[in-house]
Amino acid sequence: MSKYAVVVTTINAPTGPVRSIAEDCNRLDAEFILIGDDKSPRDFHQPGATYLDVAAQRATGFRYAVEAPTRHYARKNVGYLVAIRNGADVLIETDDDNFPRADFWETRQRVIRAQSVSGTDWVNAYGYFSSTDIWPRGLPLDKVLSPLPQLDQARDVTCPIQQGLADDNPDVDAIYRFIRPLPIQFESREPIALTGAWCPFNSQNTTFFKEAFPLLYLPFYCSFRMTDIWRSFVAQRIAFANNWGILFHGATVYQERNAHDLMRDFADEVPGYLHNQAIKTALMELEIAPGTHSIPDGMRSCYQKLCGMGLIGDKELQLLDAWLSDLRKLEAGNA
Repeated sequence: MSKYAVVVTTINAPTGPVRSIAEDCNRLDAEFILIGDDKSPRDFHQPGATYLDVAAQRATGFRYAVEAPTRHYARKNVGYLVAIRNGADVLIETDDDNFPRADFWETRQRVIRAQSVSGTDWVNAYGYFSSTDIWPRGLPLDKVLSPLPQLDQARDVTCPIQQGLADDNPDVDAIYRFIRPLPIQFESREPIALTGAWCPFNSQNTTFFKEAFPLLYLPFYCSFRMTDIWRSFVAQRIAFANNWGILFHGATVYQERNAHDLMRDFADEVPGYLHNQAIKTALMELEIAPGTHSIPDGMRSCYQKLCGMGLIGDKELQLLDAWLSDLRKLEAGNA
């Protein structure tokens, strides 16, 4: 039997989705971990959840929790570490504005029978689930209208990273929000697996199995709107080196989006609009060794490359070392 954990970060008073998750976690016998930040309410309380404010995070003993700055979505990394220490071997992450549907609580399987997309080019995975011109945040703009590759025949694919979609207000970029209508409902269809083709995935409805836990790491020293997207590029590069697929499946949540300044979102997304193709090219040129024991070295290589390109600050490498050090201690049973 797998042990599940759900991890969310929030700076708000308990939202409807947070209350819903807390009420329904028992469907998977899952632990619910909520990570606060400096802006979170001081009197935050949510029955059914383990809530850690910044002081409680620093008291966990994790090096990352002490060294990482505050006021950033990447504080979610502390929640991942707590879930791993508490014995989770399947970790589900979402956000405090995503309402889970009943199928969100279905048992996950790491080996999935799915049609797959091979090759090494970009693919708009949303296009397989919608007949409208919709694309995920982080997809290079010159690939938005590219024809969808033909799907390979269904087969069993090992997918320790699985991206679920979100209805109503899905994860799209600011340009889409300026020019295209919302809400939108994705079509119901069987999942697809990327087995070499590239598509950004986010942190809003995403499942990681144990062998992929190191790849949960969210970088801090980059644009806020790129932290989970650039994480996904590192994860995909290492996943493909291990012959893992990246699974996309239908919507199991619907989003009632928190307030956003779209012009600020646009500004934060500009580094992605300009550089995501270059990131993919650079990561594909790296030599990444297969095997779960090689994942830390692969991550270092990827993030060193991103720092060398000037897209992520050099201080990131210290935080990455703290993350990997904490994971080593957890694996050794010393944390």
